[in-house]
Amino acid sequence: MVDQPAKKISLLQIGRLTPRTEARLREKFAVACLREQADKETFLAGEGARFRAVVTSGGEKVSADLISALPALQVIGTRGVGYDHIDLVAAKDRGIAVSNTPDVLTDCVADLAFGALIAVARRLAAADRFVRRGDWLKGGYPLATRVSGKRLGIVGFGRIGQAVARRASGFAMEVRYHSLRTSPDAAAGYVASLPTLATWADFLVVCVPGGETTRHLISAAVLEALGPKGYLVNVARGSVVDEEALVRALEQGKIAGAALDVFQCEPRVPAALTGRDNVVLLPHIASSTRETFAAMEDLLFDNLCSFFATGRLLTPVNR
Repeated sequence: MVDQPAKKISLLQIGRLTPRTEARLREKFAVACLREQADKETFLAGEGARFRAVVTSGGEKVSADLISALPALQVIGTRGVGYDHIDLVAAKDRGIAVSNTPDVLTDCVADLAFGALIAVARRLAAADRFVRRGDWLKGGYPLATRVSGKRLGIVGFGRIGQAVARRASGFAMEVRYHSLRTSPDAAAGYVASLPTLATWADFLVVCVPGGETTRHLISAAVLEALGPKGYLVNVARGSVVDEEALVRALEQGKIAGAALDVFQCEPRVPAALTGRDNVVLLPHIASSTRETFAAMEDLLFDNLCSFFATGRLLTPVNR
């Protein structure tokens, strides 16, 4: 008797992954891509019952309605450390395992956070535009703000926040942080009050997770405390910053500038931000390097393989 090949587990892919990883998934699983379906609701109504796994690229939501349309779903894997785009309550109610890809993107996010900090303080993007427009021929460029030796406040002191602090040591910066949990071994000082930290800091870098518990954590009051010489850098989630309050603070000169990698309604960015030379705007690229994407997607793939082989995830989301 000839052995029949094992039937592949059905997997629903939401959003794009790199071609290399999409090929690996197709080799291992029976993959269907939701984005390719002309009528997603009809597709889910007819095919949803066969899918045991979902993978998402991070920016695509896994809502309660989607989870409800997948009665056989056992595991959700996301590329990225954040998981606020997944309805964890709906997943928990169904006993569905959820994995993310922490650690492997820490350095690249911290690199970009510090690069954005330097860019906004030294007005690098605006200086680039100044040269391209030919304005240098008309006169010198305005003075900017020094970074070395300044005070750095970090909001959220997990893996990424601590990596930002390590980079600050090379610039002789004094570092303090605000977080839900203190880090007793940290060289940085803990500040219990976020407005107090903002008042002290020259630069405030935001590294907290997204979700309802951190929504608008950076409020009008925090921006007021940061003050007219202070800079905000956000590499967390757009929801963490009250975007309307930020626009007002910039327009009224209540803060010196901002560097933003994330926004409330990505990819839409408020027009009030796009014309400002004291704002650096980035298209959510903190982890977007070839090396980090490869590492994140390898871990995403390994999580799925581990789950279906052993019932355990390598990096489960703790709920």
